[in-house]
Amino acid sequence: MKTAWERVEIAREAERPKALDYIENIFDEFMELHGDRNYGDDKAIVGGIALLGNIPVTVIGEQKGKSAKENIERNFGMPEPEGYRKALRLMEQAEKFNRPIITFIDTPGAYPGVGAEERSQGEAIAKSIMEMAGLKVPIICVVIGEGSSGGALAIGVGDRIVMLENAIYSILSPEGFASILYKDSTKAKEAAENMKITAEDLQKLGIADHIIKENDDFEKITQSLKRYIIKNLKELQKLSKDELLVKRYEKYRKIY
Repeated sequence: MKTAWERVEIAREAERPKALDYIENIFDEFMELHGDRNYGDDKAIVGGIALLGNIPVTVIGEQKGKSAKENIERNFGMPEPEGYRKALRLMEQAEKFNRPIITFIDTPGAYPGVGAEERSQGEAIAKSIMEMAGLKVPIICVVIGEGSSGGALAIGVGDRIVMLENAIYSILSPEGFASILYKDSTKAKEAAENMKITAEDLQKLGIADHIIKENDDFEKITQSLKRYIIKNLKELQKLSKDELLVKRYEKYRKIY
């Protein structure tokens, strides 16, 4: 059994598959869309339209890099306000055309720079959370790596939350938690244990609905995830729009 900190380290590995790897292996005919139609195109968030079997879907993911150059281009997977506004634009488009939404969560947090704050980072995250709660289409959120802080929560309001076995999901990084609670960021390992951020912990708490086991065969992992997504989308699509919203509301009232 791996410790919570060992899971943190695995979730942060540079060579770990990223959002686009999952998108390319699970969906067909992915067409990426760009920009928030207001300020710019944030490459830390990718999104677009794809086919899941014969089901048209909208796919959104937080994208880290696998090299120093790519991480700089992707801002280390830390979205700025325009990234969340792009994601929300695509989600609203999905609702308009009755397309289910799949999100892939993998970020150390929203970018904390001065420019991001000047462009209303907090408002962008809050609006995304609020709007997702009321979207009248099925939403499945997949935590594939590091899901930390409001940067993760902003695209994490779904009817189903599924986590990879070695993914983590929390409102703050262990280092941040240790700095605030223990006044010592070097106690991150202790913080990770106490925060209950692993997939197993979150499933016991009723936050994660399902865990996808990991192994060395990425194709098997993606096929297992694909089967889960298809099965649950079919179940969610049987609900009326009102039933969908009521069940989503009840889910998050129960969690929080």
